[in-house]
Order: sequence, then C-alpha cells, then structure tokens
Amino acid sequence: MAKKILGYIKLQVPAGSATPSPPIGPALGQRGVNIMGFVKEFNARTEKEVKGTPLPTVITVYQDKSFTFVTKTPPATHYIKQAVGITSGAKLTGRETVGSITRTQLREIAEKKMKDLNANDLDAAARIIEGSAKAIGLNIVER
Repeated sequence: MAKKILGYIKLQVPAGSATPSPPIGPALGQRGVNIMGFVKEFNARTEKEVKGTPLPTVITVYQDKSFTFVTKTPPATHYIKQAVGITSGAKLTGRETVGSITRTQLREIAEKKMKDLNANDLDAAARIIEGSAKAIGLNIVER
C-alpha cells in the first residue's frame, strides 16, 4: 500500500551545504521530519554539484514522518548571471542595463533548463530564458 502524503515543502537549498538552520530546520521541524537525516542525505546527493549552487528542492513528507525529495536544476537567473559574469541584476529594471547576453548563450541555458521548463521545444525555452534575462536588466544581442 502506498504511503499517505502529509504535504510538500518547497525550498531553495545551496548544493552540498545544507544545514539545520533556517529556513531548512524550521520548515522540516513543523512537519516532524528528521532534520539531520535530510541534511546528510541532501549533502551526499548534491556533492557533485558546485558547492553553494542554489537548487530548488521539493520535499514530500509522508504521514509516518518519512520523506523523499527531488532537486531541480538551478534557477535560470543563476545560469544567466554566471554566463554574463555579474553578481546581481539591475536596481531599476527597464531603466538601466547591467550587461549583454547573446542568443547562443540563451540557447545553451535553455538546453540545461529544458526538463524544468514548461516549453515544448528549444525555441520556446530560449524565449522563456530571454524573458528572465531582460527582467534582471540585460540586453539581448544577436551574435
């Protein structure tokens, strides 16, 4: 018989460096989940990733207080900032720009993110990533 699901917890956890401190500890503690069990398992599963990369994580908590979790690809803005070499986006989006990104770079990011995007093909995925790039204040160049 399948376990009964108590709920889902969605967190963005840095790869390889999860700790029982907020926001992880309180979120899991409210559901009665073994916090250290999650931290150890998460860090072991994400040790291949670059340490500190933000990973969206969906934790499924079952009625017997056990859990499973799924990690997704890092946010598009993380990849975009990495490709352009910036640390933060524009303070006044739409009024100032912080850099430029090529359509080729957008396609590469779309290929990495394709499994987590709501797109049918690579062109649609690239347009989604383009929107994220514009939102943080980047110019799109053709090259």
